[in-house]
Amino acid sequence: MSVLTLLVSTLGKATGLLTVLVLVIAAVLNYFDDPVPAKYTSMAEDLKTLEENFRQQNRSCFILGASGETGKALLQQLLERNIFSKITLIGRRQLTFEDKAYENVVQEVVDFEKLDDYAAAFQGHDVGYCCLGTTRAKAGADGFVRVDHDYVLKSAELAKAGGSAQFHLESSRGANKDSSFLYLKVKGQVEAEIEALGFDRFSIYRPGVLLVDRQESRPGEWLTRKFFGVFSSTSMSIPIEAVARAMVSNTVLQAEQKTEILENKAISTLGKSAKKCEK
Repeated sequence: MSVLTLLVSTLGKATGLLTVLVLVIAAVLNYFDDPVPAKYTSMAEDLKTLEENFRQQNRSCFILGASGETGKALLQQLLERNIFSKITLIGRRQLTFEDKAYENVVQEVVDFEKLDDYAAAFQGHDVGYCCLGTTRAKAGADGFVRVDHDYVLKSAELAKAGGSAQFHLESSRGANKDSSFLYLKVKGQVEAEIEALGFDRFSIYRPGVLLVDRQESRPGEWLTRKFFGVFSSTSMSIPIEAVARAMVSNTVLQAEQKTEILENKAISTLGKSAKKCEK
């Protein structure tokens, strides 16, 4: 047997084993996945009516993190579905948009290290969306905590003081204030501290691995997204557009309790319901 033949045979076996492993993991994850509330599976037909009723209330919102992947998708969804009379972006720099659809979007540039000086930017909004975040690899441990905890919590405090009734937070699958992992611990801590602020409605979204084709991407990130793309219907991952759709759709739904947590599967189901209405 030639070396080439042996190599092809070995690769084929390895691919087969990997395929079997992937299928087994997917089956296990689906079996233990979080239950989805019934209201998310049966709302597609009512969504347009809910959006129209919400639209007539002439409400306004702000978005934190609109320069990030989820924030971009969320802004696009809000503009397309037109449920708010005013949309304000709060960020550290002015964003540039070429499409005319963005011409009425208001932008407030703030210094997140001195947010108290920019309290006015958070006043007069009915709903706040927070997609703010970084990574330990990009900002270091201290920088990660400063952005994902300090900036997020302070923004929520100013939003509450400014009159916002709803606050929608993009968190992470596995968030737990008692976790031994820094990322999950910080996400869980900020969830708990924002809940204590007492918004009329606090919605937490805990997606798995976010599937998005970044323009600038490291090989490791690309491989991770491709691998977890296999698990798009489980608790492991979700397309970023589905998260944005779910956040908008959930906004118009009647809340059953002041604080709600949407795990990955619920987000996916809600996102799919919204996509059906687009057709």
